This record gives sequence, structure tokens and C-alpha cells, in this order.
Amino acid sequence: MEEVTEIIEHLPIDKKNRPVIGITVGDINGIGLEVILKALSHKRMLDICIPVIYGSSKVVSYHKNIVALDEISFYGQRNAERLHYDKINVVNCWQENVNITLGKPTDQGGKYAHISLENAVRDLKTGLIDALVTAPIHKKSMQLAGFTHVGHTEYLTQELNATNSLMLLASDRLRVALVTSHIPLHEVATSITKEHIIEKLRIFDDALRMDFGLERPNIAVLGLNPHAGEEGMLGHEEEKIIRPAVVECKKRGMMVFGPYAADGFFGSGQFNKFDGILAMYHDQGLIPFKALTFGSGVNFTAGLSAIRTSPDHGTAFDLAGKNEADPSSFLHAIFMAIDLHRNRKEYQELKRGAVRRVETEMEAVEGDG
Repeated sequence: MEEVTEIIEHLPIDKKNRPVIGITVGDINGIGLEVILKALSHKRMLDICIPVIYGSSKVVSYHKNIVALDEISFYGQRNAERLHYDKINVVNCWQENVNITLGKPTDQGGKYAHISLENAVRDLKTGLIDALVTAPIHKKSMQLAGFTHVGHTEYLTQELNATNSLMLLASDRLRVALVTSHIPLHEVATSITKEHIIEKLRIFDDALRMDFGLERPNIAVLGLNPHAGEEGMLGHEEEKIIRPAVVECKKRGMMVFGPYAADGFFGSGQFNKFDGILAMYHDQGLIPFKALTFGSGVNFTAGLSAIRTSPDHGTAFDLAGKNEADPSSFLHAIFMAIDLHRNRKEYQELKRGAVRRVETEMEAVEGDG
């Protein structure tokens, strides 16, 4: 927490250009609202963004009493069309009383997490908010409530009409993306194809340029099998699928290298030489990422038309209601949403400017002709 406090204390103040950050409450039985409230309690938070919580003033107040943050005040809203720019806004997505069962997955937890998400994504699509930060949901609770998607990533990919997206975990020192994410381990090998890897690398390369401001990013690709297949002795995916995908991406101008054996790659510190790392499956990428960055890591969904981040932890039902949850990752998720929004906006403005210059030059040439 001291590191996070130092970061926020040194962030530049630009009240005129503060982005509107939408925040979903996640599962109301977990630690989501606790870390949200603790994160927003920092005195300079309102200097760097305009926060909008999608939920219910009653539910927010319930959790506020648990964390004992009397100094925080909220501005209740019916929608996000008229926000108070110097207060924490709460868009009331429902009016009824809610049964909160701290520490347990229930259909009510899933129902209101879904309502919060639906309302926030609607406003994200219409431009009422500039970026979205999502608090953790619980897959069982969402299933009990009839939510048909595996998680946030899949839901947002569909709602924002993206043909594909990329789960990307990022911190100050490490960025890890996944070819496959929330699928059973026994389905991983059959889900990995040359075309699938190429598409994920394309999205990764675009995100590193557009959202993280890297002009020529270099990306490492991990193998699937132990020792990256040991030249076919421990599996053929590296030689038949992964390496050909890497070669094809190099032909397209990307700085892509590999495949590397995952254990040695992280154990030797080789990961420090790359701007991004593409892992083949969930635990291959997330175990080393969380071991190296836990508390400062952020989940970013790349490839979407809008910015969405989230903390790198779950609902932590075992901590719910105890006022013991660490808000560091949620704070980093807010900071990253602000940075990514600014970077993407600058990138798009530069791109539009370049297009206008080319058009002007072409018109001049045609005029001379």
C-alpha cells in the first residue's frame, strides 16, 4: 500500500481532462466493494478521474459501514448523464432491498453483479464513461443467476462486437497474454492452432503499440510442452504450430521470438528482456505473473473498442466482511485504465493527423498535375 500511495501522490493533476471511469461492483458477497471503497478513499483520486460506481447506494453504504470510511461521500444518480465531477458518483441500477450473504456464492450475488455490468457496458458503448474497471465476479454465482458467459472477457468481447480479444495481465515490469484462457486443461492442445496464435499475436502487438505506447515491441512466445517439446521428443506442437506462427508474424513485421521453454524462461529472468510474453494457457502465464507481481498486477482485455481493466484477484469470499482486503491491485487497475485511455486517445489522434497529412499531400500533387 505504501508504494501505491506514493504513486498516487505523484500523479499529475489535470482536472480539465479527467476521464470518467465506470466501476462495476462485482459480487456483492465478496471483497469487491471493500477494495473499491478503499481505493476511492485516497484524497487525490478525484483529481485524476471521475469515478462512477454502478450498483446501489444502499449496497454501497452497507459495505462502507464495514470498512468504516466515514469521510467518503457519494452522489447518487439515476443514470450517468449528469455526473457530479467532484464527488464519487453511484448510479443506482436497482432500487429493491438486497439480501447480502457475505462470503458465500448465491444467485443474488450473481444477479446484481450482472445488472451492474450490463448498465456499465451500456454506458461504455454510448460514451458516457471513458473506461471500465470491473470488480471480481464469482463464476458459480453468475451461473446460478443464469449468466451464460465464462467471465467478463467473453461477455465484453460479445457486447462490444469484437471478433476476438486477448486476456492480458500487466504490471510495471511484466505483460503476459494468453492464447487460451478459461478452458479446461485437457482442451488446451486441441484449441491451439497456427491461425489462433497469429491472431493473438496481432492483437498483442497492436495493444502494446496503441495502449502501452511502445513503438516497436518485442514479444516472446512460450512453448506448450515441457522444454518446448525437446525437438519433437516431448510433443510436436512447437514445431508444427507455434514456430510456424512465429515465423509468419515476423514476415508481417512483428518482433516476435520463440517458442521458449516456460520454466527456464521465467527461472532465468529472460522475461525481463521482452515487452510482452504470450503464454499458451491460463496457469502457464498467470502462475509466474502473480508470483512476480501479486498486488500490483492488472487484468486488461486487449482487442476491444473500449478500455477495460480489473484487479488480478477474485472475490476472496474468505476475507469478505473482515475489512482485511488489500486494495492495491484495484488501485493499479484504476491507474492503468486512466493511462491506457490517455495512450489510446493520443495514438488515435496521431494516426488521424497522419492520415490528414497524407490526404493533403495527395491533393497537392493532384493539383500540380
